[in-house]
Amino acid sequence: MTETHPASEDWAQTAHTLSQALPFFQRYAGATVVIKLGGHAMGSDEAMRSFARDVVLMSHVGVNPVIVHGGGPMINAVLKAQGVESTFVGGKRVTDAATIEVVEMVLSGFVGKRIVQAIQAEGGTAVGISGKDAQLMICEQTNPELGFVGTPVEMNPTFLERMKDSKTIPVIAPIGAGRNGETFNVNGDTAAGAIAGALKADRLLLLTDVAGVKGADGEVISEITPEAIQELTDTGVISGGMIPKTETALLAMEDGVRAVVILDGRVPNACLLELYTKAGAGTLIRGKR
Repeated sequence: MTETHPASEDWAQTAHTLSQALPFFQRYAGATVVIKLGGHAMGSDEAMRSFARDVVLMSHVGVNPVIVHGGGPMINAVLKAQGVESTFVGGKRVTDAATIEVVEMVLSGFVGKRIVQAIQAEGGTAVGISGKDAQLMICEQTNPELGFVGTPVEMNPTFLERMKDSKTIPVIAPIGAGRNGETFNVNGDTAAGAIAGALKADRLLLLTDVAGVKGADGEVISEITPEAIQELTDTGVISGGMIPKTETALLAMEDGVRAVVILDGRVPNACLLELYTKAGAGTLIRGKR
């Protein structure tokens, strides 16, 4: 009688899973995937290690990942520690001269370097940059009342294309440059959408703290068209913080991104589930086929 080692069943399942993923490995070989990282995936060392491991795996099987990150909680903590008081207009933070210095320091420094270190600890090669580098993201002031908050108006992705050729993973802080030397804080989702559009990315993955876009019944919608998103927004089903995310998705698709996924970054291996399984994860937004 042949005995089976208990662990062998686990390895057999792993091998089966890899075999099932082969068509998806082939599908995304050479594809550019822009990932907006924020929320829970940045909240703990273990979540960061898991995310970094997934990104390195994607790179090794032929995907060209581009990471765009936020860092709101870290910015808030440093502003508080330095005694910088924030004012708000219409619920949005006014980014004055003192605040933009902190924003750039935290995003381009602490947060970006932490992500780079996590990726490199898992065997990848990553470089931290911001939208100011190589004039990647030229911005104009969004609203004078908000101070140094910018909207991307010109994208120069040539530098990112060169990084792709060298299999280097860009980790991009959402800081943009003005035409007159200003530094602008850019919403992370907005920056990710603009970068994905400039690269004509195959996928834009927006990692959030919710499971995806929900319908009128409260259930997550697995796949939706831009037209359906507009209808749900008009009827108030899509509301609150989901509106800017779906707006980012639609603008990115208008700029040439093939599809956008809004998915829950709290789910382990969320990016791998989306790209390499039939079930996917979150809500896939793309045009009618």
